[in-house]
Amino acid sequence: MNDMTPEQTAALNERHRARMERKKAIIDARIQAADKQVGIIIVNTGNGKGKSSSAFGMAARALGHGMRVGVVQFIKGAKATGEELFLRRFPEVSFHAMGEGYTWETQNRERDIAKAGEAWQQAKRFLSDPAVGLVVLDELNIALKYRYLDVHMVIEDLLDRPAMQHVVITGRGAPPELVAVADTVTEMNVVKHAFAAGIAAQAGTEW
Repeated sequence: MNDMTPEQTAALNERHRARMERKKAIIDARIQAADKQVGIIIVNTGNGKGKSSSAFGMAARALGHGMRVGVVQFIKGAKATGEELFLRRFPEVSFHAMGEGYTWETQNRERDIAKAGEAWQQAKRFLSDPAVGLVVLDELNIALKYRYLDVHMVIEDLLDRPAMQHVVITGRGAPPELVAVADTVTEMNVVKHAFAAGIAAQAGTEW
């Protein structure tokens, strides 16, 4: 790059400008065509880190726009997480950590099913309230994966929510039925994780 002549640099800059001009025209046309305003279902799944982190980032974004946020955590709850401690500071957030820990910790399927049912009742209260702009259903996919909740019942309640309400669902193993009705689905994959190198989960990064 540093060995280029002024003429070569000018030509490169012009090709870049022309490419960006064409790209802008395509993107502008797509933006203009996407004129619907409707609440969406977002699913963050996969074995990689960042599913809940992304969801709570959207909660912060929603708060920035003056929206009310409802949070239900289906598996977590045995100890307070950083997102819970932070979001409870905001009166616009209703935060319900209703799990008792990961399934390998609780080792009690009947109790896990009961807790998941209680958590879904709280989720339904959010999903029937048009004043709640964003609902975060953290680790719901795990409850569905282990069949603590009926996926068809969950989908029916999701589709019956207020028209402008957004929902973010997290957890590994999102069932195909949920993926089918979601508007945006992201699968997060592992490239490296510190835990594999013997580094413990730490406050501020994992919880």
